[in-house]
Amino acid sequence: MENKIFTLLGFAQKSGNLITGENTCEIYLKRKQLILLIVSEDASENTVKKMVGHSKKYNVPLYQFASREELSIAIGKANRAVIGIKDRGFAKKITELLEQLDISAIK
Repeated sequence: MENKIFTLLGFAQKSGNLITGENTCEIYLKRKQLILLIVSEDASENTVKKMVGHSKKYNVPLYQFASREELSIAIGKANRAVIGIKDRGFAKKITELLEQLDISAIK
């Protein structure tokens, strides 16, 4: 299940439907261009708090999943703790897989 999520994240990256980094994700949230947010399980408390606030403000579901290293390897970019998904299809499938792993959106 996790491998499917990592594969989908890689495909989203290659197709230009994935955004990384707190600041970049914040910009895309303000433009209403993100459908899903993922924060690594080892992200700093400050990063998590900040992204939870953005998630609520812009009504975009936020999940905490995998380590920073695992996410970085999946998308081929170093040291990424925050990921945003722009495409509805990718977001829907990733959300379904996360829910199957009993990972719920952070409220």
